Amino acid sequence: MNTHNDNPLSARREARAAREAVGHGLGSLAGPGIDAVRPSLLIRQVGGTYADELGIDLSGAAPIEIYKWFIAAILFGARISESIAVRTWQEFEQAGVLVPRKMLDAGWDRLVELLDRGGYTRYDFKTATKLLDLNENLVRQYKGNLNALHDSAGSEIDLERRVMDLGKGIGEVTTNIFLRELRGIWPKANSLPSDRVIQAAKALGYVNKSVDDPARILQRLKEVYRKDRPRSKDFAAFEAALVRYGIALRRHRARRRAGGG
Repeated sequence: MNTHNDNPLSARREARAAREAVGHGLGSLAGPGIDAVRPSLLIRQVGGTYADELGIDLSGAAPIEIYKWFIAAILFGARISESIAVRTWQEFEQAGVLVPRKMLDAGWDRLVELLDRGGYTRYDFKTATKLLDLNENLVRQYKGNLNALHDSAGSEIDLERRVMDLGKGIGEVTTNIFLRELRGIWPKANSLPSDRVIQAAKALGYVNKSVDDPARILQRLKEVYRKDRPRSKDFAAFEAALVRYGIALRRHRARRRAGGG
């Protein structure tokens, strides 16, 4: 598949603007052609999975680690800065509530306190209620084990539905964040790429801009990743790097608009 834009000059300008968005010299990583940034170098430049950043080890599918990532995904899923979501998760970790029953034992007032300490004030009441609701359902339906939820799912779509059914307010965005980093760990975790991933992939030239089918885009990205790292199963790191790149690209464009550029 040709990943170049139909207009070479326009494509070069777009790729150059995309690389500048990161602000760490991504352009120097490119070889011949506008789409030559290797996935491994992109990961090294902008970072890999958010779970790794938080010190969560998903590789062994340990229930406690998957639960920690689930709570992080809930926090990342709101319209709030990544830094606040990370800081709030760290408050939960330090308080020792990152276990379903301990989260329930903490109660609403304590959860609101921890959310506020992390800077999650805009969504503190609603999120505290959501956390209690989803943990009650997780304990009642799956004995607090998200692996049991996965094993109960009959398909990829059913898995997504079961995650969203855990509580009101767990939508497609949060579910996508959660399952994205479980690719290669949970067999049924195979959600389509988010809009942000798709935008970054097109900006970097991994995918032709005329392709709009998310399933085709996901397949193409997997091919690009396997070509660069044939023995690695950690595609989730590449996808997370694209998310990070997409965020940087959005900020870069916003700054240019604000500056009249």
